[in-house]
Amino acid sequence: MQKRVSFHTLGCKLNFSESSTLAREFERGGYCRVEASEPTDVAVINSCSVTEHADKKCRNIIRKIHRRNPNAIIAVTGCYAQLKPEAIAEIEGVDIVLSNNDKGDLFRRVDELKERGKAEVYSCSVENLTRFFAAYSSGDRTRSFLKVQDGCDYKCAYCTIHYARGSSRNIPIADIIKEAKEIAAAGQKEIVITGVNTGDFGRTTGERFIDLLRELDKVEGIERYRISSIEPNLITDEIIEFCAASKKFVPHFHIPLQSGSTRILGLMRRRYTAERYRERITKIRELMPDSFLGVDVIVGFPGEGEQEFMETYHLLEEVGASFLHIFPFSERPGTPAVSMPNKVQSRISTERVERLEELSAKLNRRFAERFLGQTREVLFESTNHNGIMYGYTDNYLRVAAPYDASKVNTICPVRLDAIDTNGDISATIVE
Repeated sequence: MQKRVSFHTLGCKLNFSESSTLAREFERGGYCRVEASEPTDVAVINSCSVTEHADKKCRNIIRKIHRRNPNAIIAVTGCYAQLKPEAIAEIEGVDIVLSNNDKGDLFRRVDELKERGKAEVYSCSVENLTRFFAAYSSGDRTRSFLKVQDGCDYKCAYCTIHYARGSSRNIPIADIIKEAKEIAAAGQKEIVITGVNTGDFGRTTGERFIDLLRELDKVEGIERYRISSIEPNLITDEIIEFCAASKKFVPHFHIPLQSGSTRILGLMRRRYTAERYRERITKIRELMPDSFLGVDVIVGFPGEGEQEFMETYHLLEEVGASFLHIFPFSERPGTPAVSMPNKVQSRISTERVERLEELSAKLNRRFAERFLGQTREVLFESTNHNGIMYGYTDNYLRVAAPYDASKVNTICPVRLDAIDTNGDISATIVE
């Protein structure tokens, strides 16, 4: 009987691309990939550790898998495994714990596992996090997440990513272009460019992020590119102008803010001011007025009073954010923020999260309403949802239309008709 493997991916698009690459290796090794909820012989958890909630979620998943599949090999990798390997090894049912540095060895470690009952731990210090695990996602018929960079040198006051992923590093542009061509050959039309600090690409090879974008733009068969996230201090005029002129790079940006207060940004050890953020978005709006803008925000950071919170609130309104990813501040062991004074009470953080969620819903609807009645191009996905198919416009509006198999994985013009209660836009395909 063919062995089965399942993957449980937590956290970012980067983890998603890595899990997909690991899955392909298992499939080449004779395994059948099954859904996370199905019985399995090997269960892989690719963990996240951005908050305490992410850690807890990983622990709960491990226990649930072990209850459902008591004889399955359980292997845990990712950022939580990097930061707390021994804690994970103590959880009943865990057989293998791999650091981010050893992620590429996962299939071999599973294949070589001799004894059960005591976890094999492959850990390393942050100084030894030097390998680059090249990865991209497959299986989705329309888009792929392509990893171009790993690690981060910034060491923001609240963040453990540097300790979980190591220093900023990348592989050469030529190697990434080869992967992009493999994605195109598989028939996927869209690539989402991912990394820990994506705009910092080139630190190990002496190349530049803008040079990577220019080369990706030339790959035949790929019709769309999205930059999943880029720091405000790294999105240069050159990058913005290139994206505005390109027929493939879409008007969609994910640019973390974290706080609209320059004072709080300083405490966070971010590398820009509120004014610099405002100036970057103004530049984007000048050249690409229809751009979707996703924004990360942290509320309740130590020292954030009502004034600082309202500076964030008003800046988000001013720049016209399209969607907010809101995180209540979470203390992470070993970070400078743990010992900072003027902690914000959890009830206040919760109330501020709710206020920003309301703002996000308002801003998202306002953004979508701007385009009703217009014709925009949509890349439709393959799943048939009770006679309806979904896709995204270039500027990331989710569109619903009657299912038409001939339109799957094609970019076609649609008229945007109305917004439903879920925020999706019903559309008519323009023949």
